[in-house]
Amino acid sequence: MTMMNHHQRLEAALRGLPTDRAPVALWRHFPVDDQSPDKLVAHTLAWQAQWDFDLVKFMPSGTYSVEDWGAVSAYRGTANGTREVIQPAVTCARDWLNLRDLDVRQGSYGRQNQALATTVKALRGSVPLLQTVFSPLTTACKMAGERLFSDLRQSPQALEHALRIITDVTCRFALDAIDNGADGIFFATQLASHRLLGVAEYEHFGRRFDLEVFAALRGKARFNMLHAHGDDIMFDLLAAYPADMLNWHDRLTEPGLREAGRRFPGLLVGGLSEHGTLLHGSEAEIEAQVHEALSQTDGRRLMIAPGCVLPVAARDPSIRAVVQATHSFRDQAVHA
Repeated sequence: MTMMNHHQRLEAALRGLPTDRAPVALWRHFPVDDQSPDKLVAHTLAWQAQWDFDLVKFMPSGTYSVEDWGAVSAYRGTANGTREVIQPAVTCARDWLNLRDLDVRQGSYGRQNQALATTVKALRGSVPLLQTVFSPLTTACKMAGERLFSDLRQSPQALEHALRIITDVTCRFALDAIDNGADGIFFATQLASHRLLGVAEYEHFGRRFDLEVFAALRGKARFNMLHAHGDDIMFDLLAAYPADMLNWHDRLTEPGLREAGRRFPGLLVGGLSEHGTLLHGSEAEIEAQVHEALSQTDGRRLMIAPGCVLPVAARDPSIRAVVQATHSFRDQAVHA
């Protein structure tokens, strides 16, 4: 088969069509430097230049969505490079009622899409790019921490008032990302887990606001990826979202890729144990994991990727092993 470019390969994989090889993409945080738009752009471009991935997931800090509401964060050396909220924006239930609307072209929100626009211009259309967007309920949780769960049950009207504002801001931010050249969004939900909420609770406080964001992007984004963070995720609830790609910790929590392919019609994104085999395994073990993942799906409708962000300690030889294993996989289904 003729070699495809990144766009052709991803589009074919999304449709379940034969590809010259499976797509592959890995992403990581750039802690501390991600507070500077110029440094974030430079790291993003260098990362893509080094590895030539089939998709760029833009990597603003994991707390960008709460800083304009007053949350204070810091990087304290976490293994995956994420920042921690050290001063929440919400400390009592009535704080939800005082949440103000935001201009997404200013402050922390504005900086992320300004950096994205610069990155898009430098990439010159060579590779699809997604902006990272957090679900409204995830943003609320980052603002309040553990008290979100008590407020959700004891002060639901106050939380819903805030979620209305957060959702509107999230929609405008996502649309601004598209206007600045993103092909779509990487929509991350961290609370669609049976360990955290009941299904009815997530449907009421999570799903209905999530779907507003996807509805706002209908006809504007080329494709979107849904990321389900955590263990014991509400897979079937999320699989019904209008997302083109679905990413979750498939090496840590059910379902596995083979079963997921029966329950989600789009492109599966995963196959790597980023804190296990990728971080501690040999190159041969990494190759075996990549090939086993591709075999689970007969080499179709799968983009090799981590279940979540890479640890910052991930070594170049390990990342190279992922790329080479994906490129070398030979399966009649892929090369028909």
